Amino acid sequence: MMIRRTLVIMLAMVICSISGAGYAVAQESVQKVPKAMSQGDATLGGIHKQILVQRGLSEAAKKCIECHAKETPGIVDNWRNGRMAHAQVSCYDCHVVEKTSPMASQCNGVRGTNIYTSPMVSSKTCSRCHPVEVSQFLESSHAKPASEPIMNNPTFNKLMYYYEGLEFTGVDRNSPEGMAPRASGCQMCHGTIIQLGADNKPVNMTWPAGPGQRYPDGSVGNCSVCHTRHMFSIAEARKPESCGTCHLGPDHPNIEIYEQSKHGQIYAAHEADWNFGAAPDTWEPGDYDAPTCAVCHLSGIGELSTTHNPETRLKWQLYSKRSEIRSGTRGAGEEGAKRMRLVCTNCHSTLHTDSTMATLDASVALYNIYWDKAVAMKKELAEKKLLGDDPWKDGFQRLMYYLWHHEGRRARQGAAMNGPDYAHWHGFFQLFQMFMDMQAIYDWRIKNGKIEDLTNVACPGPD
Repeated sequence: MMIRRTLVIMLAMVICSISGAGYAVAQESVQKVPKAMSQGDATLGGIHKQILVQRGLSEAAKKCIECHAKETPGIVDNWRNGRMAHAQVSCYDCHVVEKTSPMASQCNGVRGTNIYTSPMVSSKTCSRCHPVEVSQFLESSHAKPASEPIMNNPTFNKLMYYYEGLEFTGVDRNSPEGMAPRASGCQMCHGTIIQLGADNKPVNMTWPAGPGQRYPDGSVGNCSVCHTRHMFSIAEARKPESCGTCHLGPDHPNIEIYEQSKHGQIYAAHEADWNFGAAPDTWEPGDYDAPTCAVCHLSGIGELSTTHNPETRLKWQLYSKRSEIRSGTRGAGEEGAKRMRLVCTNCHSTLHTDSTMATLDASVALYNIYWDKAVAMKKELAEKKLLGDDPWKDGFQRLMYYLWHHEGRRARQGAAMNGPDYAHWHGFFQLFQMFMDMQAIYDWRIKNGKIEDLTNVACPGPD
């Protein structure tokens, strides 16, 4: 571990010494000039900021920066203060595409030239400089599997448009109102396929979107979901708030569970003193006093190197209707459990780690009993034609959905991340009540040989 860390530090020092000669790809000129003379550059409190690119970049790249410093100064300021600018990677390097690209278009600044750009930047572009990271990411559930439900799952499709978009009341699913549930919610954490207009720019609210975004050129993946443009701060990506954009809420309250856990309490108390800016594979205990999401799932620690595929450290599928040991594209299973143990033992004893892992295994086993018994009841009801055609109007099927998607996930994830209130009150406590209600409906239908005229099940709603 120390050898790896020392080598990375030495490499970083060499890079810094080399780049020092070419540093300041964009210099800031601060002048007290009247706004009328500023030609649109940012003016704050009478102080005019003007970005003057003086060296290290092509003439075309300089023009992009100087134009956008006037048109979108916030973007350029972000870029200028981030590592991309320090490495002399400019707008031109990431946004310029071939004329033949399906995403090729021209903004006002390059119209009439042979330069074509796109506002859409996929992981394919990032892979030019970060091939290992992108390769790991593309093997993870954050890539193609993330957008799979929106792209190819009829049930998910019906939920977004027919139910949430009110198509069942006559709202056109292709209208802005009908597309709103997908655009405002589902795609922002999952991704969707980008649709283009005549000018090759996104239409129908299909961009921006989540990590599994599908692009018109066939590429997959939006790195900026975690590495926010245009600063691409490693410190930001290491903080739990970065993950909390999507990993929260009634169906997977990971950020809430983390905040409740001792790890989260230590983070809240001390994170201002932590070193979030260390180079990859050098960020170790000592830089922080407790793990964030990134420490356990992604970062280099102890014997483990940094990865952009969190599934490599996971054992169980905690999101699925029935928890199974991960395999194939969904993770490493028992090998994942071994890797997570290596994470834990950097800060915890073997006894503590074994006890926590055993608690998770037992909680998963208990949830699976709930689910298997629910499946058995549903199977018999289906055989006797005692299930409604519309699951959202059928009390038994609606409860079964929440048994899995909300309460069941909370119980399992609370156990996994040491969130006792979510494991118990938001989890198993509600699971047994929901299961008893399902039993009551099952018993009534079997006894009476019919489906009740009006369900007595109200929507439980998030809690």
